[in-house]
Amino acid sequence: MIAYSLLDLVPIVQGGNAGESLANAADLAAHAEALGYTRYWVAEHHGMPGIASAATAVVIAHVGAATSTIRIGAGGIMLPNHAPLVIAEQFGTLDALFPGRIDLGLGRAPGSDQRVARALRRTLESSPDAFPQDVLELQSYFADDGQTGIRSVPGAGANVKLWILGSSTFGAQLAAMLGLPYAFASHFAPDAMEAASAIYRRDFRPSAVCEKPHLMLGFNVFAADTDSEAEVMATSMQQAFVAIRTGQPIELPPPIPGFRDTLGAQGNAMLDHVLQVTAIGGPERVREQIAAFIDRTKPDELILTGMIHDHAARKRSFQIAAEVMRGL
Repeated sequence: MIAYSLLDLVPIVQGGNAGESLANAADLAAHAEALGYTRYWVAEHHGMPGIASAATAVVIAHVGAATSTIRIGAGGIMLPNHAPLVIAEQFGTLDALFPGRIDLGLGRAPGSDQRVARALRRTLESSPDAFPQDVLELQSYFADDGQTGIRSVPGAGANVKLWILGSSTFGAQLAAMLGLPYAFASHFAPDAMEAASAIYRRDFRPSAVCEKPHLMLGFNVFAADTDSEAEVMATSMQQAFVAIRTGQPIELPPPIPGFRDTLGAQGNAMLDHVLQVTAIGGPERVREQIAAFIDRTKPDELILTGMIHDHAARKRSFQIAAEVMRGL
């Protein structure tokens, strides 16, 4: 059995609000812990009406208080949006609150448009091109090695596990060079998955953090008691992706039976492509789809995700997925 983890985008559903979404996040994290998930991650997004995890470190603290053993963290923090010292302080604080449980996945994409990027950092001097140097600066704060001339408090000496995230080969190269675990966003950007995985494994340099490569791949799961129920359930996320791709992001809508039939060939082709790393169905179909993906890609870990409108249905989906993973 390979490790399985959970990525929660903390969806705000149509008719709901951020408070309800955050309460659901804590409940889902506790549920994941009981089901044997290795880690629970939330991701930094800004200016998105349907995602409540913008203040990522605060959300992690919230779910940390609702759990006791599962690893919790960011999948990820978009480092171009922040001064590394601030992230060292935030995640050093999280490590002080929840020692030995904190993961920090680092991404180089701003995750927003130019206006939001400017509002976050007040300047665009820090570009994605500075990402490797920002990662090294962050490592220095945690190592407390004095190279920056500044001591992060909290942060110095913190036991925070760094990950490099990516949706291209760039992150794979950096993770391999630094000897860090690597997570690829195949759940929404599958194009470079095989190339990035091969580069990471081929070029990996052992480090004090990792003696050998550790590759985690994102995977969408929409699991229900029947195939037809799962197919309808998945239409909420499909609607949200169509809205994002047309430049009009929305709160997560309720499912619509037959939604795919309302799209033209171009819309269906887009969804088939962007969501190709996805399992939709009852327990047996999901088992077959996940097993086939693992057999083809051979990851060390899967991080499962799924934007589902009904919270109880989302918990049931991740329960079925956990049962599948344990049985493989």
